[in-house]
Amino acid sequence: MILTCRETRSDKKFILIFFTVGVLGFLIPWSRNFFETIIPFALLLSVYLLAIYHYKYTLKDVVVFLAIAIIGFFIEAIGVNTGLIFGNYFYGDALGVKLLNTPLLIALNWLFLTYTASSVSERITSNTKLQIVVAPTIMLLYDLILEQLAPRMNMWSWQESAVPIQNYLAWWIIGFLFVCIMKIFKIDTKNPLASILFISQFVFFVILYIFYRLFL
Repeated sequence: MILTCRETRSDKKFILIFFTVGVLGFLIPWSRNFFETIIPFALLLSVYLLAIYHYKYTLKDVVVFLAIAIIGFFIEAIGVNTGLIFGNYFYGDALGVKLLNTPLLIALNWLFLTYTASSVSERITSNTKLQIVVAPTIMLLYDLILEQLAPRMNMWSWQESAVPIQNYLAWWIIGFLFVCIMKIFKIDTKNPLASILFISQFVFFVILYIFYRLFL
């Protein structure tokens, strides 16, 4: 799909407004429950915006995207049902419909994070070998913040009092493998909305984390 620079600027502005409203929605007590219910739609919207700006779809691209999403889902399903991968945790209702005790949307979440983190890493360095280290590290930083908020947002919770180190190690390794798949098959992630989507989500979670730490 060919989109103009004006459309790109308009969509970037929309993303900033969307996440600003989202932050305010979660900070205001009486609207928090409503915004919790639309978390799945927010993820779907982010994936949609990312998808329409992907440079060119080939069969290879589609197969790689499906592979990452499906593998990501089953890794999570194994993890949540056995505790062997990430530790002992369980999903709440905020991420929508579940299969095998795992939200179906978690598949898109892995794909979204792998794609956007890969795109951000390409802006940071042109060295491919460094990119496959930088991208999963960015994903890990994202998870470090998200793990503190997930229970409050009814996304998932841990049976232990603290998030196990095992979870963070697994996140980095899985992210590394997914990024390697992107690089091996030479998937073009030079997407004009990838960075702003990733950064907006990250800042969104950082603001909520600071607020919850200070005031709740």
